[in-house]
Amino acid sequence: MADSSDVTPVVSGHTPGKEEHGGGEGGGDSERDAGGGGGLTEAQREVLERCLHALRHAKNDSHTLAALLLITRLCPASQLDKPTLRCVFEAVGLNLPARLLVTAVRGGESSGLPPHELLSLGTALLAALSTDPDMASHPHLLSTIPLLLGILANGPVSNQQKQPQDQAEEIPDCKVQSADSSNLESNSAEESKTGKQKSDDSSASNGVSASKETSASSKLDEAMAADCYQVLTAVCALPRGPDQLLSRGAVPALCQAVEQNQTFSCEKGLALLGCLLTGKTKDKAWSKHPVELLTLLVRLSKDFCQSKDQTRLDMCSQLVQFLPPVGVALEGEQLKDVVSRVWGVLRPMVQAKLTAKQIGPILVLSACLLDLYGWELVGPPKVCCLLVNRACVEVRLGLEEPPGDEMSPELQHTLTGCYRIMEAAIEQACSVGLSTTAASPQSSISSLSLQQSRQVLGVLEEAFSAVMYYLQQVNPSRYEDPFVFATFRSLCSWLAEETSCLKEEVTRLLPFLIGYSRRHLQDESPERRLSDWMTEMSVSVERESWTGTEPLRYLLPALCHLSAEEGPRKVLLTLDTPALLVDFLSQTWTSLKGKSGVVSARDPSMETACSALLNFTVTEPERVRKDPCFRTLEALLSETLPVLVHKSHLLVLAANYCTLGLMMGRLKSSESGSVEAGQRRFFSAALRFLRSALDSGSSYAPVKVSHSWEESWDEAAELWRLGLQALGGCVRSQPWVTTLVREEGWLKHILTMLGQCSALPDKHTQEALEEALCAMAEQCPLCKQEIGDMMVRNDKGALNGMRNLKKSVGVK
Repeated sequence: MADSSDVTPVVSGHTPGKEEHGGGEGGGDSERDAGGGGGLTEAQREVLERCLHALRHAKNDSHTLAALLLITRLCPASQLDKPTLRCVFEAVGLNLPARLLVTAVRGGESSGLPPHELLSLGTALLAALSTDPDMASHPHLLSTIPLLLGILANGPVSNQQKQPQDQAEEIPDCKVQSADSSNLESNSAEESKTGKQKSDDSSASNGVSASKETSASSKLDEAMAADCYQVLTAVCALPRGPDQLLSRGAVPALCQAVEQNQTFSCEKGLALLGCLLTGKTKDKAWSKHPVELLTLLVRLSKDFCQSKDQTRLDMCSQLVQFLPPVGVALEGEQLKDVVSRVWGVLRPMVQAKLTAKQIGPILVLSACLLDLYGWELVGPPKVCCLLVNRACVEVRLGLEEPPGDEMSPELQHTLTGCYRIMEAAIEQACSVGLSTTAASPQSSISSLSLQQSRQVLGVLEEAFSAVMYYLQQVNPSRYEDPFVFATFRSLCSWLAEETSCLKEEVTRLLPFLIGYSRRHLQDESPERRLSDWMTEMSVSVERESWTGTEPLRYLLPALCHLSAEEGPRKVLLTLDTPALLVDFLSQTWTSLKGKSGVVSARDPSMETACSALLNFTVTEPERVRKDPCFRTLEALLSETLPVLVHKSHLLVLAANYCTLGLMMGRLKSSESGSVEAGQRRFFSAALRFLRSALDSGSSYAPVKVSHSWEESWDEAAELWRLGLQALGGCVRSQPWVTTLVREEGWLKHILTMLGQCSALPDKHTQEALEEALCAMAEQCPLCKQEIGDMMVRNDKGALNGMRNLKKSVGVK
């Protein structure tokens, strides 16, 4: 049997260049010259045609191998164009190499050939076939992946034979048929003779001795390892390739190969693992194989800490790939120990004098470590300040004076890491007094001195000034650029905390911020680049796919602040921002319900959007009366509030919807006398919702917050009080509401509760209820009479403590 090097020029792990994939120079000529064989002479072409004919009509494995050997001797693969290679591939097929692997792994059936040679030839054939994407995605080839992984993980053929036989039995058409042993054996002598010289050369170049090749396979030889990795890498490059590898056990096998230091495991194995741990398969891999991946991370972190200067710099980027996604639950303190150990090495690197190219990977790794444990493990405050300062400096240099017309991908990656460091600094540096409270654990940045905190805020302000300058220059044609989104998102994190600094610059940038958010919200086309970027950079807390609402979600906290200030609010109105917010609520509500129509988890961004709309409603009543988007909002609220009142986990959203609808209702007047069904439905749901907040309990005891509201009372109490005040305004502007108040039993329920209880939860709650009851007494004689009668019958309850209400109903 010939060594695998006999067929390596055609069937080894050679990765074709762009032209072989039809995308490079000369690709068109190759396609036109379908049988021409690229740079072959006329004589070579003639012989090649005869070999291809023999290959197509081979009756057994011996004929197939003989034809392959003739093609190998005739010309190397580098001289064969894509159509010729495709002819070879189609003639050989995937069944032969698969059967060679099965025969080697099963072992029991005598093929007359050593298992190692069967594996060598099978993997070499698969490697060549995998260079064609269609072949790489074929079920026959995919079914060999567990066997290839077993070779890489376990090395010797003897170990392979100990593996469960179901790996072999997964391969279609190979359950009962192994390689044709007689054909292979009869061809063995000729192959060995013709391939001896080439085998010797290959062994020398690969650093593998002949004794190792023919011995009991104590270590995986380089040619076989390279072929296995070629197949796996080709599969990984397919659209669904990472999922295919993950589902077939690639992660534990490759981790084992690295742990045992198998051939090429550190070069090709880690690179392949890095691909599986980047993008959409990262979460799946860590959830399925946390133990193996954490063990690998511990090893890599130790190598990182023990490495020297340039090697350590090079390893920064590698280590980033193997960190777990944010939020992954790992037992024990191993991960924390890893992060702490890596920070110990990074501190002097952050403080060293480095070029922009050198500091980039350090800052990106620092950003990823901050994502995992925040500032807790970074080091003393001085190091934290220096890290933030270096990130801000890189942002200023990169955005204010970008080299050339286009920013390089490396610089974009560095700046994205810097943004995350800045965002992490904002979360704590903008907190009141930067002091540690019982609710916030001690961390290095939370113990900054006043001078240090001012320095941090100062460099952040300078960096975000550069960010705004950069975004001002962004053309709408670049709105789908992931780096633009990263820059936008970083600015939003700052604006969420700080809108008083650089107010003029922020106001001037509002057209871009709103335009950018509107473009993504209303664009229905799939935005693959942004979706992939968010997955790779782990920027989505929910870790869901891109929907187009993300930009506005990040901007919403800033809009909540800016809509409360007159100058920015006027600009926001000219940009039709209320309509954008209504559109967002409508889309998000549809998504929240899901296909089944069942409302799912809480979405705080909807509550923030309501707060911004509430600011417009309070400060711009004329706009609310005239703008059609507020009619659309009313229709949305009338549809959704009746559903929300029954969802306790969405109580805060219901409070926002109820209050917003009532605040708009107080601005209307019922001149026509007719009431729309939607209006009645909304007010009926609002009254049920408002009455559910308090529970009277036993007679003449203080009123308590009801059980369903108790958990959310801190967030919803102010909205509930504002809603009661707005209800009073609705009664005054739309007298028909008083009829509904009585029909729904709201007034009777409230009066009974106030008559029997001794006190309300707090003064503000009492004032809100009193204002609503006063409005009803003033507008409705029947309501006035009911209130008066209850006050007379219960002169000891909380109702009699409402002095303004007594005056309204004439009770002394």
